[in-house]
Amino acid sequence: VQLQASGGGLVQTGGSLRLSCAATGSFTSINNMGWYRQAPGKQRELVAHTTSGGSANYADFVKGRFTTSRDNVKNTVYLQMNSLNPEDTAVYYCNARIQHAWSGPQYNYWGQGTLVTVSS
Repeated sequence: VQLQASGGGLVQTGGSLRLSCAATGSFTSINNMGWYRQAPGKQRELVAHTTSGGSANYADFVKGRFTTSRDNVKNTVYLQMNSLNPEDTAVYYCNARIQHAWSGPQYNYWGQGTLVTVSS
């Protein structure tokens, strides 16, 4: 299984970016799918995630600014980021909990990370 993230880049304060992450490979189902971020010198933190049913949860620091969604046909999760500020500068990682067999265990997968830089 591979998670391929894209969409990062450089944006000015107040701007927007949309991240995408597609899961490819052999698996039975994807359960939670979402985004974490890691800023320089800081620990990785949850940004948002969505269940297979589409319920989303957000970290307090992005509520009202970021929206996550997923396309279960394309096995892709998205992160629409609006009103970006320099504190949002980080490497953003997609994450998915994936089953390889029905009723089997879930395995945690990470994408390679995509850099988001917000200039002041």
